[in-house]
Amino acid sequence: MGTKRFITLLPVAVLMLAGWGLFSCQQPVDEAGALLARLDPQVEEASDVSILYSDSARVKVKITGKTMRNYLEVTNPRQEFSEGVLVEFFDANQQVSSRLSARFAMRSDRAGEVVARDSVVWTSVQKQRLETDELIWDEKRKEVYTKKFAVITTPREIIYGHGFTANQDFSDARILQVEGIIAIEEGKDSLR
Repeated sequence: MGTKRFITLLPVAVLMLAGWGLFSCQQPVDEAGALLARLDPQVEEASDVSILYSDSARVKVKITGKTMRNYLEVTNPRQEFSEGVLVEFFDANQQVSSRLSARFAMRSDRAGEVVARDSVVWTSVQKQRLETDELIWDEKRKEVYTKKFAVITTPREIIYGHGFTANQDFSDARILQVEGIIAIEEGKDSLR
């Protein structure tokens, strides 16, 4: 009678153990599902990014950022630097000729343009400085521009107004709708 009772209780015990096993496995399955929901196969994310662009074995541009998201969408492939970006431009002697920083930047593959936003500052070794809220680099036309308010500071003057355009190396830069020019006395630093 003892053996028969044991055999009768065995299926109940097995079912209880299986149920407990499924219940105890439920939490990792739920966590795995939540992780998969956060992971998007259309997005690659990298930290402490450094990207070099070169031409004929010469570095032209170095881009660094705390994080970069590479969106692999077919209709809108793009790279985003949501935690700030620093771009260094190099001259023919491989020396930094200018720097651009912004709190946000995005490069759109299809549009062929880079948009920098929020506290955009460009500075050159010739002590020129551009400040604006948004700056767009059109890679195809090799032009940099904005329709926003902009301030250009040089060793001789401060020019401010709406709209800005320049070639991509900033050698020919100008404010489109000048609202004011402040001369800087020779030998004195700018107001900034």
